[in-house]
Amino acid sequence: MGDANAELARYDGLLQGIVNPSIMLSPLTNEEAVLSSKIEGTQATVDEVLEQEAGILKEGEKAKDIQEIINYREALQSAHYYLDERPVTLSFVRELHKILLTSVRGQDKTPGDFRKEQNWIGRYGCTLEQASFVPPNPLQLLDHLEAWQSYMASEDIDVLLQTAVVHAQFELLHPFKDGNGRIGRILIPLFLYQKRKLSQPMFYLSSYLEAHRDEYYVRLQNISREGDWNSWIAFFLQAITEQAKNNNAKVKRIMALYDTMKVQIHDITRSQFTVHLLDAIFDKPIFETTDLVARTGIHKPTAMSLLRQLKSANILQELRPGSGRRAAVLCFPELLNIAEGRKIL
Repeated sequence: MGDANAELARYDGLLQGIVNPSIMLSPLTNEEAVLSSKIEGTQATVDEVLEQEAGILKEGEKAKDIQEIINYREALQSAHYYLDERPVTLSFVRELHKILLTSVRGQDKTPGDFRKEQNWIGRYGCTLEQASFVPPNPLQLLDHLEAWQSYMASEDIDVLLQTAVVHAQFELLHPFKDGNGRIGRILIPLFLYQKRKLSQPMFYLSSYLEAHRDEYYVRLQNISREGDWNSWIAFFLQAITEQAKNNNAKVKRIMALYDTMKVQIHDITRSQFTVHLLDAIFDKPIFETTDLVARTGIHKPTAMSLLRQLKSANILQELRPGSGRRAAVLCFPELLNIAEGRKIL
């Protein structure tokens, strides 16, 4: 447990040391949303989400996948402000669920309402008797949820141990008809933020859970089958430790890239607007040129000249050329590749 606490503290120390935390929020928040949704079968990448927001619109199932990811990010950011003054409550969880299921898979399954019917988990088409896991019946559900809420408000011997229990209890209660996994994962950083273990609700565990999906589900099932809490907590704390190390490395790479680009962009442009431009492309690494002009306040001819210089230097890449009144869409590949964890552009 000490290793997990130490690694999480180091990660949070990096966040607190960033002068402008907003430069990290967009790519890393999108990454968590992508990974959390991917566990449920949704397929999209960080750049696809940002392209959609920049006006390069997707269609069909891809558009639905992206909307699900955008909903996740909106829920996380809305919750951030809510938790500055209030704790996690059942009504708060219901509002998160409503946001997550707006216009996406599960929207027909009473978003924002706890289930009033028995549900179960198993292979497609299985009956209740064939299910691999059956959560509490709806008549008992509210009592269990109120006990869960009370436990969250209490102080256990260690916050990370308490987080492990909170997450497992929620998944085992399975209180919604759909979206329980997405809600359960988003509650991890939110609970740590509420408990002041994090200075920002930006600790993302989905990458580790995606990589260890089978063990994740087995450990949860063994709680209900065998009462094996120890193995689950050991797995969860190992996940915290490993993910914190990976997050540390990624944040350090982003910070190093920011410092490198500050020098490089100034050397290329010799402009007084270097930092304005730098912050803008870190905050939104895929953007319409007109949007960047609006966000930075740089005079349009000057901004367009600066962007042309960065394109010529291969710092920025054009995804869609401008045409008539339609603005060009540019991207910052190096930041996107770090956020995605692999070369995508």
